[in-house]
Amino acid sequence: MSKIRPLQARLAALSFLEFAVWGAYLISLGNYLGSVGLATHIGWFYAVQGIVSIFMPAIVGIIADRWIQAQRMLSLCHLLAGLFMGAAAVYALTTPEVQFGPLFTLYSISVAFFMPTIGLCNAVSFNALSRNGLDTVTYFPPIRVFGTVGFICSMLFVNFTQFQTNPYQLATSAVLSFCLALYALTMPQCPTNRSASGSIADQLGLKAFSLFKERRMAIFFIFSMCLGVSLQITNSYGNIFITSFSDIAEYADTWGARNANALISLSQISETLCILLIPFFLKRFGIKTVMLMSMVAWVLRFGFFGIGDTGSGVWLLILSMIVYGIAFDFFNVSGSLYVDKKTDISMRSSAQGLFMLMTNGVGATVGTLAAQAVINRYVNSQPAGQLQIDGWHTSWLIFAAYALAVAVFFVLIFHDKDTKAS
Repeated sequence: MSKIRPLQARLAALSFLEFAVWGAYLISLGNYLGSVGLATHIGWFYAVQGIVSIFMPAIVGIIADRWIQAQRMLSLCHLLAGLFMGAAAVYALTTPEVQFGPLFTLYSISVAFFMPTIGLCNAVSFNALSRNGLDTVTYFPPIRVFGTVGFICSMLFVNFTQFQTNPYQLATSAVLSFCLALYALTMPQCPTNRSASGSIADQLGLKAFSLFKERRMAIFFIFSMCLGVSLQITNSYGNIFITSFSDIAEYADTWGARNANALISLSQISETLCILLIPFFLKRFGIKTVMLMSMVAWVLRFGFFGIGDTGSGVWLLILSMIVYGIAFDFFNVSGSLYVDKKTDISMRSSAQGLFMLMTNGVGATVGTLAAQAVINRYVNSQPAGQLQIDGWHTSWLIFAAYALAVAVFFVLIFHDKDTKAS
């Protein structure tokens, strides 16, 4: 027990820093981009996270499984992500008129190295827990909850320092990346498999793609992609949507319109509670029920945005924040645990990379670009004020309808042999 607690504390700190890096800009970036005249390009800044996730997590996962220990790869990726995010901050702070091209290029290279670190962080934690004989379904969620705490702390720091409307949010993320690059080197060593035997796919670390040969896993990954469509929509546009109420006299002085990041942080607070429920629900009900609960929560997440406001309807926005914990965690965290349980230790990192590819890669890319098209059609084509708010509400209800359709098809198509997580 004396060894277990220090290990859990070390992994909790790792998770805290990992998501603090992301929380510094993920929610507030759209607000900053809108303030410098790049509102119509917001979708691209979020879609690029998905685009790089199509190939980078898988490639980095393969390297971590085969040649470079996962904790060292995690450190290297954060070092490079921090350097380019810092360069993006310097460019934005020193340029009178920020241009899309240079800012987007530096930002894109940074997230290309950051996105694989989410799967790597999971792999490092799973490895450390397994080597100490600890069940990942039981012990990982309480560790992962500190990631959400880190995300919240970073969000609130950016909110109350007023960094959410300027490039200092990017600088904050860069500094945190450098801290994690150093800290990752203190993590327990992860195994690599340098053996040259086996098929070409085995030698290249592509064995994780063989999971598609099993019908159940193939369907799971396809629905993970469909659900991944929803992942970045509120991250991309939630802040700017809530802030837009300040353009209407009735809502201009409401607390929510002036503190969008703080209001959205309720979503992450909900996450901290829901993560702790995952072991119970996975073991009691299995992955299908847990995933279905996530899908229904996404319907409610978007639906409450579609009928809420920062005035008398702020309680609907608060409900949307509350259900986000189920929407995100019951899919993202439970999904990574499910993949870990269904894969061999020899492809642990690459399997997590494959899950990231389907969710934060293909799914999030399609979702963010589709959301940008919808919002440009119904919101950005309208003058600021009530017409834009009406457009926002229409957009959120369209997203809710999509999430509902995914849930219905999931019930009909996906079947898992296990009644509960092993």
